[in-house]
Amino acid sequence: MSGSFPLLAGLTFCAQPGTLVVLRGGNGAGKTSALRLLGGLERLNGGSGRVLDIDLSSGDRRGLRRRVGWMGHEGSFYEDLTVRENLEFAARSLGRPVEDIDPALERVGLGHRRSTPTRQLSAGQRRRLALGWILVRRPELWLLDEPHAALDRSARDLVDQLVLDALSVGVTVVVSAHDQLDARLAPDQVLVLSGGRVVEES
Repeated sequence: MSGSFPLLAGLTFCAQPGTLVVLRGGNGAGKTSALRLLGGLERLNGGSGRVLDIDLSSGDRRGLRRRVGWMGHEGSFYEDLTVRENLEFAARSLGRPVEDIDPALERVGLGHRRSTPTRQLSAGQRRRLALGWILVRRPELWLLDEPHAALDRSARDLVDQLVLDALSVGVTVVVSAHDQLDARLAPDQVLVLSGGRVVEES
């Protein structure tokens, strides 16, 4: 809810492990709000919902956030820390192995930037850094908000391949998208949102 106006209403779906769900719709349709709700970043004020067996209205949303990988339009990294320092700080705070950081940075194409202050990264590089953090965290659920935004062709291909890799090991992936995903990414569900409601489902 925002004041007395519901941001989402009538959104119902169930995603099994290892499936891909795509949310479509124009700006303001409710895609980002839905992702934030699923990731425990927003509280459910009406209806019911469970993510990774956690109740969205009264459960441990902090615990949920530890099990979810989020890539939004804004990264939550410390500007004065280097690329590697940011991931090391985050990994230690969640008890993740720091040994996974360098391989993850290589995988997302930031190995040569590991000593670069984060404030010097371009928008596309910041999104690559967010992907690197997801790889280090190894979450059970990926929530990707317009993951192709600010990325060139090679980086978009990287996102799609990482999603395929995650799906192959049983990770659930929910993506909001304007453009078409790679043909290799066949969604298990597509939900079209408008005004915070599902207007089409396939």
